[in-house]
Amino acid sequence: MSSPAQPLVASLVQSVDWLAIAPPTIVAVVGLAVLVADLFVAEHRKALLGWTSVAGLAAATAMLLPLLDGDRSTFCLTGDATVCSYTADRFTLVIQFLVLGGALLAALLSVTALKDARKELPEGEYWFLLLSSAAGAALLPASRDLATLIVALEVASLPAFALVGLKYGDRKSSEAALKFFLSSVTATAVSLMGISFVYATTGTLYLTQVADRIQNVGGQFHTLAQTGVVLTLVGFAFKTAAVPFHFWVPDTYVGAPLPIAAYLSVIGKAVGFSGLILVTVVALPSYADVWGPALAALAALTMTVGNAGALRQQATRAYSAVRLLAWSSVGQAGYLLVPIAAAAYSGDAEKSIGSTVAYALMYGAVNLGAFAVAGLVGRTKVLNRVADYRGLYASSPLSALLLAFFLLCLAGLPPGIIGLFAKVTVFSAAVDAGLGWLAVVMAVNVVVALFYYLQWTALLFRAPEGEPEKYRVPGPVTAAIALTGVLGIALSGAPQLVLRFTDTGLF
Repeated sequence: MSSPAQPLVASLVQSVDWLAIAPPTIVAVVGLAVLVADLFVAEHRKALLGWTSVAGLAAATAMLLPLLDGDRSTFCLTGDATVCSYTADRFTLVIQFLVLGGALLAALLSVTALKDARKELPEGEYWFLLLSSAAGAALLPASRDLATLIVALEVASLPAFALVGLKYGDRKSSEAALKFFLSSVTATAVSLMGISFVYATTGTLYLTQVADRIQNVGGQFHTLAQTGVVLTLVGFAFKTAAVPFHFWVPDTYVGAPLPIAAYLSVIGKAVGFSGLILVTVVALPSYADVWGPALAALAALTMTVGNAGALRQQATRAYSAVRLLAWSSVGQAGYLLVPIAAAAYSGDAEKSIGSTVAYALMYGAVNLGAFAVAGLVGRTKVLNRVADYRGLYASSPLSALLLAFFLLCLAGLPPGIIGLFAKVTVFSAAVDAGLGWLAVVMAVNVVVALFYYLQWTALLFRAPEGEPEKYRVPGPVTAAIALTGVLGIALSGAPQLVLRFTDTGLF
């Protein structure tokens, strides 16, 4: 005979949809397996850990395919199956594809970087940290409550601090990691305070319930709720490298191993932007009058400061190529913020958010490609200056052509058609939302950015100084450059493949 307590216990047990959570779970399990295997694998066979990690990321990416059939949710409230902590909808799958695909390309670059480092980087710890960060990044877009969102954000961020400072005895790397860590922890603390204010005024952490309840906050709590909204945005603005939370970017990218700089430039931004979208458009649409103007101002400031910083880079300065890509990524973050700000003013918020997703896919592919070529040049030119790329076409024609293509995509010029289409999509989102002034600021910044992108592109085809240096391209780097090149060219030939994601299915 069953006791009355048994039905109660049964009602509290949540069923788990293992297929829905498979992508981040696979990455996390492989990360743990690599960490344990590192204890037993002989020193001369450590490369197996890298290829195991690559295989794990590829398997996790492949597990997105069975999820295309329809939306799936798990970890739901037992009394209300529509309120869940994890949802694998179209928005989630697109961002997870960007995150896992980007992590896979960063892993391919890392295989060669670790071999070149000659034991300066501990392989087992490196792969464990990279996979842990990727697991958190893949979890974040599926999070539908504020607690899971913050946990995913920190799981993605904490291993990244260690990865930046992982080089043995490298002062530059240690300083970069410390600056990254201290500024990130401060931003997260502020964000957590904001979330506590939102929870205090609504009594729930689930995004959809927050959206319903925060509209009816009493007069005495209205200011508290507004303060909570603003503070909550700070942590995600930091992850996106939005100005004035961008100061860590150039030094961190220079101090980190190059594959980690590439990883942060794309996956770090995907984490920040997906979190920002979930917090603003899903959880706090009724406070659009608070976050809309704030994000519009951040977008204008970010793209302007980012492009100004890139313009100031001197071609002969040490690490100027990486610094230019770092400042460029800050400027690109400004463009990515525009449609999110537009969602506050637009009658079709889903279309506005879709513009950010489409732009992020384009940016992810071509920026990782640019970093891949930078990694190739950096193997022989340790200081990785922009001047080191002079005459690259004479020594490595295909790499030079692909880097030129990636830079033109970032600039929004033919033959980088996908870059042009993505910028037009973002521009139209601002215009449709009535943010004409922001569209003008964006147009001016796009023109300004042409100068440094075209200057670098032209340098690739100038006559080299002295004998052209031949670059030996390792297999993993070849694969990374080829994958990004094929993806960029395919999307330029059929930009509708990306633009179709303007329908995110988030609402």
